[in-house]
Amino acid sequence: MASAAEQMAANLSWSALGKATDLRARIFFTLGLLIVYRLGTYIPVPGIDGSALREFMQDAGAGIGGMLNMFTGGAISRMGIFALGIMPYISASIIVQLMAAMVPSLQQLKKEGEQGRKKLNQYTRYGTVFLAIFQAWGIAVSIEAGGLAHDPGMFFKAACVITLVGGTMFLMWLGEQITARGIGNGISLIIFVGIVAEIPAALAQFFSQGRSGALSPAVIIGVIIMVIAVIAFVVFMERALRKIHIQYPRRQVGMKVYDGGSSHLPVKVNPAGVIPAIFASSLLLLPITISTFSGQQTGPVMSTILAYFGPGQPLYLAFFTGMIVFFTYFYTYNVAFKVEDVAENLQNQNGFIPGIRPGKKTEDYLNYVVTRLMVLGSAYLAAVCLLPEILRNELAIPFYFGGTSVLIVVSVTMDTINQVQSHLLAHQYEGLIEKSQLRGRKKPAPKAPARR
Repeated sequence: MASAAEQMAANLSWSALGKATDLRARIFFTLGLLIVYRLGTYIPVPGIDGSALREFMQDAGAGIGGMLNMFTGGAISRMGIFALGIMPYISASIIVQLMAAMVPSLQQLKKEGEQGRKKLNQYTRYGTVFLAIFQAWGIAVSIEAGGLAHDPGMFFKAACVITLVGGTMFLMWLGEQITARGIGNGISLIIFVGIVAEIPAALAQFFSQGRSGALSPAVIIGVIIMVIAVIAFVVFMERALRKIHIQYPRRQVGMKVYDGGSSHLPVKVNPAGVIPAIFASSLLLLPITISTFSGQQTGPVMSTILAYFGPGQPLYLAFFTGMIVFFTYFYTYNVAFKVEDVAENLQNQNGFIPGIRPGKKTEDYLNYVVTRLMVLGSAYLAAVCLLPEILRNELAIPFYFGGTSVLIVVSVTMDTINQVQSHLLAHQYEGLIEKSQLRGRKKPAPKAPARR
């Protein structure tokens, strides 16, 4: 039987959005910042030869340039101030989280609560600046090597580095503001908007290949069916849960004895969500970024790396798969579902799993269940990300039809809708509480009988 909260959530109407003023303000705030981000992708870096860049990206856009466009919202093809995108911040987050799991001093910071979290966020920002400077310098040098700069020299390199680093830090600030004062995860929404904004151009390119005869109608229909099937599969897997039965004993409060209750601990098949795919993709972007703009000027080391780690190559696919599996386990155990914290919370609430002793035994059981679930979850992520990647490499399909882009769009959409529904549900609860309080106030006090 559904609980009262589940029944209320099922009866939610989107017309309640007009009454939830706080939620409406959050949505408008999020949309406003995302519009600012999209406008920034059209502001070019100073000193870029626009006509030469357009000609160059027409050749590179169908290949690895399309991968860069996906994560930068088209800014890399226009060489806008947000050309680095949010990837330096994500890479810095990966490094800080890895170090926090291995370095004792950073482990201690994680246990210090809010103050420790702020300190780790500060380290992430410092790492973002360092990585952004490194990547921006590589892009500036590569642009000069590719003959895309009006006036190459140290002044152009400095201007390019300052502009690109400033754009990345501004994007990081936008993402944090959306997360704190808007709706949804700001970093994920920035990547999501970048992908969605470029989908119409990718569709036009895809269907133009069909009109020109480069792709047969059977291939086009097959790709459309594949995308629909991948979307349905992603939705199914993202909503799949493993419910662990939790029992609570009887308890006595004063003179009353309350019966023990039972509930379920939901564990997602993929607790890490879309984060492992984003993390793994971010690690592959730097050599691709440098090689895209440097053209034939790459050195022997970079040429060797690209020969073996280029999109579609066996080592690239193997490395991509390994990173997805690694980050699925790492992010789940360290961020998304901390087994020891869940076991401790159950013990503090006097809850237990039937047949399992509280404490260490519960932690071992949860670890066993989550590990088995993540085998399926990591395999699902790898399959969704790699299968369309292989087909794209074989059929020259635009990168936006790849599994990573579909995974990001579907996961971020579901997460944002869930947050909107949570705000609507909280607003409905507040309305019920206010009504009950008002009704209680309206009850007139009983009058004493009049004396004669």
